[in-house]
Parts: sequence; C-alpha cells; structure tokens
Amino acid sequence: MKILVVNGPNLNMLGKRDKNVYGNFTHNYLVEEIKKWGEENSIEVEVFQSNHEGEIIDRLHRLDFDGLVINPGAFTHYSYAIRDALEIVKVPKVEVHISNIHKREEFRKISVTVEACDGQITGLGLHGYILALEYIKRKLEEVI
Repeated sequence: MKILVVNGPNLNMLGKRDKNVYGNFTHNYLVEEIKKWGEENSIEVEVFQSNHEGEIIDRLHRLDFDGLVINPGAFTHYSYAIRDALEIVKVPKVEVHISNIHKREEFRKISVTVEACDGQITGLGLHGYILALEYIKRKLEEVI
C-alpha cells in the first residue's frame, strides 16, 4: 500500500510563514511526522512538494499510489487543471488545509478541487494530514 501526499505552492516555506495561520512547524517536520506515521502503520508514504502546477499534475498522472492526501495550497482556489487531474485519480483522496480556509479571506473559502476528492479537512494543522492518512488507510482496508 502506498499513499502519496502532495503539498502545493509555498508549503515548503512552513516555519517562515505567518505562524498564527500556519503554526510553528517546518515542512521538514511535517514530512518527518508523515513518514513516522507511515512507518508506524507499515505503509509506504511519499511526500511530494512543488510550487509548480504542471509538476503537481505530472506527479498525479503517474498513478503509482493507492491513496492521496493533497494540500493544493493556493491552487485550491483556481486550478481546474489540478481538479481535472484529481478526477483521473481513482483512489481514495482527501484535500487538507493547515488553516481553516472557511475563516479566512473570501477567495480562500472557494475550493475548485474538493469536489474531486472524498472529503476535506481544514484548520487542524499538522493533525489534519494524520486524520487524512488514517481515513485513507481505513478506506483501503475496507473498514469504512
């Protein structure tokens, strides 16, 4: 079983971004915690981060994973190209946002990508990723 975690633009700058919105942790710490979860659950987890829309789409097109956690970052609000790529991906998938996008600026409340996912977790920081991974694990084990 392999789960792919995709992080979009500016998430590589965690720890440098507004800590009141994104918390104190760095992207490296996020990756370490996700990998630790994978090891504890005997699941291969790959974390991919890109600031480029096309690279994200190309990674999704490889279709070499059984589940997907995606934080499209700002692409959430306008990337129909990523949404279309998500529709091609026929695995359990969850959109995650570190901050609660529904309590932020109006433009951030819109997600064009969420309809191509099983669900969305927002505002729970790093824990949102872990919850998404747990959902996908259970879905793949047919517990849900």
